[in-house]
Amino acid sequence: MPRDLIVGPDVPITPYPVFLKGEVTKGFGRGSKELGIPTANLPENVAEDAGKVLETGIYYGWASIGQDTSVWAMVVMSFGWNPYYKNERRSAEVHILNKFAEDFYGEELRVVVTGYIRPEQNYSSLEALIEDINTDIAAAQASLLRPAYNTLKTNTFLAHS
Repeated sequence: MPRDLIVGPDVPITPYPVFLKGEVTKGFGRGSKELGIPTANLPENVAEDAGKVLETGIYYGWASIGQDTSVWAMVVMSFGWNPYYKNERRSAEVHILNKFAEDFYGEELRVVVTGYIRPEQNYSSLEALIEDINTDIAAAQASLLRPAYNTLKTNTFLAHS
């Protein structure tokens, strides 16, 4: 069944925006290799702090990486246990929609979480998971183009000090 690609209200409502930052850490190694959808993983302590405000699920927002604050990007973030993979710890895995030539492990990642796409769920196949992730990406792109969400890309939080 097709999903609506515009998710959330026309303007962010509490608890959004949610601000997360941390050094990009190595994850499980399956984003790029297995899914073809690379992620930048936030540290475990950041994921734990996020859990005080966010339910597990799939989110959209904006991010900046490293010291070059002119590079901001739309993101989709998976926050939770990733039931398909049966994670033993909660993670915050950020898929940055811009393409990058190299990894940026150790760089600071700042994320402004602006809205919720859907709950986490398990999948019967890897193909079904990838299809849903691609729909999440399309939903994030469409939802972030709305004026109240688009302006958040210039939030001062995304400027690294």
